[in-house]
Amino acid sequence: MAWVQIRLNSTNEKAEVISDYLEEVGSVSVTFMDSQDTPIFEPLPGETRLWGNTDVIALFDAETDMQQIVRLLQQAGHLTDDTAYKIEQIEDKDWEREWMDNFHPMQFGKRLWICPSWREVPDENAVNVMLDPGLAFGTGTHPTTALCLEWLDSLDLAGKTIIDFGCGSGILAIAALKLGAKEAIGIDIDPQAILASRNNAEQNGVADRLKLYLSDDKPTDMKADVVVANILAGPLRELYPIISQLVKKNGVLGLSGILATQAKSVLEAYSASFELDPIQEREEWCRITGKTK
Repeated sequence: MAWVQIRLNSTNEKAEVISDYLEEVGSVSVTFMDSQDTPIFEPLPGETRLWGNTDVIALFDAETDMQQIVRLLQQAGHLTDDTAYKIEQIEDKDWEREWMDNFHPMQFGKRLWICPSWREVPDENAVNVMLDPGLAFGTGTHPTTALCLEWLDSLDLAGKTIIDFGCGSGILAIAALKLGAKEAIGIDIDPQAILASRNNAEQNGVADRLKLYLSDDKPTDMKADVVVANILAGPLRELYPIISQLVKKNGVLGLSGILATQAKSVLEAYSASFELDPIQEREEWCRITGKTK
């Protein structure tokens, strides 16, 4: 199959947002590359540019109207007159194999590893969650997921019940179960997320301890010792009345999917009900945790 790619020069700060948008408009894969390692853009004679440090590379089917993609990027503000970009045909490869080769086992905290099924487990004695990268939903590579996994690894989950609000792939609920939680509950608005969570739980042998609900179908009286919500700042603020009521007395809460610039507004929303810990930040994303008052 023939392919075409667009490469945009950007920055670490903007690359993730551009990546998400490219996937929305039809890219089959998006990767990042250090633009200092492999510079491909040459300035025009007499041109002075402020170069970004990251190239965003998106792969499309060769039949794609790439000029339409360029127009969409311009309309969304991701491609301006100052942005260098390049469209090029690329050789056919076994892209599934190339994609698989880029994913390796990742460690979070002291005990927890997330491992693709085609890789060997680095430590048989560790807590190993087998999870293959999917279409979206989360596999641990994003800073927000990593922050949540590290937080779960730091907790004593033995005998506890956890709610994963916005469960996606089920990675957080499954990790909690393998870290010792007695029961996990996954909640999401997307039926595909429920299916992905169920399949991943079966692969990890914990499906019998994971309950899954679409958001509108969850029991009204449900509560847990640990609640984690890795969604976005806006929904976290709006859903405060619902999320805060899910946490048992003396329970703990973990929130992520929050840009550092949005952290204050989320803190203010939850401070009435929780004693909040210092914010943990990574790559402009942050995690907020706390205990019920």
